[in-house]
Amino acid sequence: MLRTIAFSLLSLLPGTAFALCEGHDLIDAMSAEDRAALQAEADAMPYPKGLYWRATRGPQTITMFGTYHFRHAQTDAHLDLVKPEIDAADAVYLEMSQDEQLNFQNTIAKDPSIMFITEGPTLPDLLGEDDWAKFKSEMQTRGFPGVVASRLKPLWAAMMLGIGPCEAQNGAMEADGIDALVGQYAETKGKPSRSLEDFKSVLGMLDGQPIEDQLDMIRLTLDVPLDPDDMSYTIRERYLAEEIALTWQFAKAMSLEYGGPTATEDFALLEEAILVARNKDWVDLLADLEDDTIFVAFGAGHLPGTFGVLFLLEQKGYTITRLAVPAPR
Repeated sequence: MLRTIAFSLLSLLPGTAFALCEGHDLIDAMSAEDRAALQAEADAMPYPKGLYWRATRGPQTITMFGTYHFRHAQTDAHLDLVKPEIDAADAVYLEMSQDEQLNFQNTIAKDPSIMFITEGPTLPDLLGEDDWAKFKSEMQTRGFPGVVASRLKPLWAAMMLGIGPCEAQNGAMEADGIDALVGQYAETKGKPSRSLEDFKSVLGMLDGQPIEDQLDMIRLTLDVPLDPDDMSYTIRERYLAEEIALTWQFAKAMSLEYGGPTATEDFALLEEAILVARNKDWVDLLADLEDDTIFVAFGAGHLPGTFGVLFLLEQKGYTITRLAVPAPR
């Protein structure tokens, strides 16, 4: 969902050629004690490592690939890996099908109020002079003119701050990631991708958060003393190492450390909205399908944990098997 939102926003700006961004691994930079504690928390989660999985129950087989929504060095290799599964599948599912992504972009074009403030106070008024100045500066490093940034709805504004300036400037979000490539390949095989969820219901759920909570998300992100390019680099490299639970625990630790007195409550609410509720709905949908062979690709963060898709499928009687992702050549 975030990739589609980012693409829609960046389509307002001049295109750029894709280039990989470098950075420093923030987990490696932690003290040995803190890093060990973080690893222990990750290892305690069900299915902490892995991108590629198979769930079987009776005649039904669900093959899953956890994605990194933006393009990276192994995107094409990952597509080649899953092509045989797409070829064999009766149905292919994405968070948002190709048709839904197009529908989303058309909906934004017809109704900008979904993502932009079209009446009433804009972000300079809502954030106040100092926070607006910081936010405007951060968005300019990502290539957004102040006039565009000023009218973003707070939740989408906070999401955009989670994307490193280097990624925003170097085409990582405009280039096709694995989700889009899976949908395109499935289309060529006469298997149009299907959606795990209705984007309008997800947007409604997120947009329904109180405005002050949304503004606080912007302020807290601005106050985190970590380089956003290093954060993006850390998440991408740990993804490629298939350390999904570790990445999630790191993000949680940073949110709690810098999130202020309500950080624990805020993170729990976000986790429930972004992962827990959606994962349950996805698993209910997949388990009720009549198709025998299913391929599904969704963000890797949805895989691990007691709230993760894999554990929830296990609770429904599926046998879960990790599949190998060959090391880069």
